[in-house]
Amino acid sequence: MAEKSKPNNAETAEVRGVVENVLTDRIIGCAIEVHRHLGPGLLESVYEECLCYELSQIGLHFERQVHLPVTYKGIKLQCGHKLDLVVEDSIVVELKSIEELAPLHQAQLLTYLKTSNKKVGLLINFNVQFLKNGLKRVVNRYAGPAVTPQISAVSAFEPLLSSPRLSPRLRGSASNSISQATGALAPKVPR
Repeated sequence: MAEKSKPNNAETAEVRGVVENVLTDRIIGCAIEVHRHLGPGLLESVYEECLCYELSQIGLHFERQVHLPVTYKGIKLQCGHKLDLVVEDSIVVELKSIEELAPLHQAQLLTYLKTSNKKVGLLINFNVQFLKNGLKRVVNRYAGPAVTPQISAVSAFEPLLSSPRLSPRLRGSASNSISQATGALAPKVPR
């Protein structure tokens, strides 16, 4: 009986990257919808409420105002941070409604990513004329693309895609993206 091969670390990271890209695209789409209806100038809490509504409408799981304790000299202090949103237990979303994003805001999100051991975060400032000017994607410990692309069967990624934490819609989108990506990497056979 043939044993199913497990994906290696590079393949696993590639699948997670595809899933994270699909997730961030969906979150940004929801943020654009909120901004299109409300425009700039409201409180952050209003945008958070509306963004949560949009995320729930497309079936994404999220948590709001997630407490993140600070560890100081081995002691967990409850005076820590609050993450605005954590989507699909993967993407940290920090919302703002300010005049302009500063480098400090990106540093804040990067600290949240490091402390929570998450890889990708979105910084979204709704107080702009065009939302694309208020979006920043922040990545924690980016290792870069694999030097040699690994070609493997999509079935090797099924354990990751069948996670109960992944919503059915996201699972379908990720499966399609992986199929397209692995098809693009397949060697061309001359006719």
